[in-house]
Amino acid sequence: MRSFYLDSSDWPELPDERLSLTEAEAHHASRVVRVQPGEEVRVFDGLGREALAAVEYVGKNRVDLAPVEIRVVQPSARPVTLAVAWTKALRRSWLLEKAVELEASAIWFWQADRSQGRIPDEPKETWTGQLVAGAKQCESAWIPELRTFPKGLAEVAAAAASIPGRYILWEDPQQPRMLTAQDLAASEPMLFVLGPEGGFSPKEEALFTAEGSGFVPVSLGRRILRWETAALLCLGLAFWSGS
Repeated sequence: MRSFYLDSSDWPELPDERLSLTEAEAHHASRVVRVQPGEEVRVFDGLGREALAAVEYVGKNRVDLAPVEIRVVQPSARPVTLAVAWTKALRRSWLLEKAVELEASAIWFWQADRSQGRIPDEPKETWTGQLVAGAKQCESAWIPELRTFPKGLAEVAAAAASIPGRYILWEDPQQPRMLTAQDLAASEPMLFVLGPEGGFSPKEEALFTAEGSGFVPVSLGRRILRWETAALLCLGLAFWSGS
């Protein structure tokens, strides 16, 4: 079934009112996949609301839909946040799509001391588009929250203060322990923090290893993984353990 994204602010107040696709989604519906009146499609807002709707009108700049059924999908009982150090790597869009499939609750990009380039102050619109594309493919009603942290790891630590399970993925050869099945089996919210391709700086290591920091440094194994591999592995393990 075709899926289309409609921002939550554009949904009508009454459940039986028409839904209208405009701009890029209308173009995609009318010109790319060429929906026809009477065809049923799926519409979602990325915040858990989705509708089965029948196409009523197809125009160049607007497609009107009549809701058949609207439902609200509850979020994951155990939110999982992925905090990835900023990098110019080309695999970011791929990770965003996979994060939707693996039910990440939030994706945070943060400015590391060894990041390549400067992180934007706000998430880019194209990033949301990549999340939406992932949600269409896997028929998820939710897309992860996007945030950027231009002030670095200390800013991430402050935002994560209320998250009980905070894990730092660290490639230090003296790292004391692996991420365990027991860690993953916890029912509490989780945060995985990944450093840049150049690794954490001494200042960042001092922050998360300090007594009372709340972070648990862990390893994913004997090999140093690329950032996108480590990120996907964390999400995959959390997804599997919660299934």
